[in-house]
Amino acid sequence: MNAILAASFIIGGLSAVLAAMIVVVDSVVNNYGEVKIDINNGKKELKVNGGAPLLTTLSEQGIFIPSACGGRGSCGACKVKVLSDIGPILPTEVPLLDEEEMKQNIRLSCQVKVKSDIAIEIPEELFSAKIFKGVVEKINDLTYDIKEVKIKLVEPNEIEFKAGQYMQLVIPPYEKINEYTQRAYSIASSPSQKDSIEFFIRLVPGGIATTYVHKYLKENDQMELVGPFGEFYMRDTDADMICVAGGSGLAPIKSIVADMFEREITNRNVWLFFGARSLKDLYYLDFFQDMEKKWDRFHFVPALSEPQPEDNWKGETGLITDVLGKYFKEKMDQNTQKEGYLCGSPGMINACVKVMTANGISEHKIYYDKFA
Repeated sequence: MNAILAASFIIGGLSAVLAAMIVVVDSVVNNYGEVKIDINNGKKELKVNGGAPLLTTLSEQGIFIPSACGGRGSCGACKVKVLSDIGPILPTEVPLLDEEEMKQNIRLSCQVKVKSDIAIEIPEELFSAKIFKGVVEKINDLTYDIKEVKIKLVEPNEIEFKAGQYMQLVIPPYEKINEYTQRAYSIASSPSQKDSIEFFIRLVPGGIATTYVHKYLKENDQMELVGPFGEFYMRDTDADMICVAGGSGLAPIKSIVADMFEREITNRNVWLFFGARSLKDLYYLDFFQDMEKKWDRFHFVPALSEPQPEDNWKGETGLITDVLGKYFKEKMDQNTQKEGYLCGSPGMINACVKVMTANGISEHKIYYDKFA
């Protein structure tokens, strides 16, 4: 047993040495010099030193591509369309790209190294994303595992965003985390609140950012944010909006609903289904129940899948998908056009998409923010 352990340590040590040598050789031998990045057919041209990942290179030039995993190649959010030949798709990219994306030469910018001149295409709105500096103004416990964090913006001191979009929080080194990390969180506040941003952040065991927020972040701490990003926002139609949220996925839905009410977009029917296990997992009930009284076409349906005896729960029970299916058949107008707005875990999203498509909503009319 000791011999096996010793051999493992030797192999591990050799692997670390080889990895370090590869990095050194790549930086010394593979001196790529100055290369050009053409963005959106000449909309912007950059001259940069080659060798670094495209994601990092662009951020150093003030162009921020969304990346929920901080550039580790696990979220698939940092996709860009590459218009020039940069070689085959890497094995690290394949699991996060579908066949259509591969045909269009969509690549993960965190995995593509800038080694020669490259032409790419990105959404125009990414030119507006920037770094914000702020101060933590308030931290509030919404539930036992969800904190509401309000950050007062300092530089710049105001932000423009669409309700439903997200920001990336920059997490500083702490404990055994030796480098800065970025993680994506949906904005919970309304766009009318320009001088500050609010987030609902749920504790994920072992999560780098959530652990920092729940254990170390304090009021008056300085924070950096990058954004805004995202295509999850209200579409400008007359269709009924069927919204489903789970856990901290309530954040972007709250932003959308509050924005609609403030701008008096109250001519649409809006159904908000909020799923949780037990009463201790629910929050912001008063906010939405009060809105229901003020907005005739807004319907709030909280549901518990595992209510406890002490909860004395009188509302809907069961899986949120079962409750959603029941309301489609018993409560909603069958003759109106409908759109779906979903935010929560991948499992919840996938299950809700099935219910919605089975009840007449085409898949391209279902918009979602799926947590990794």
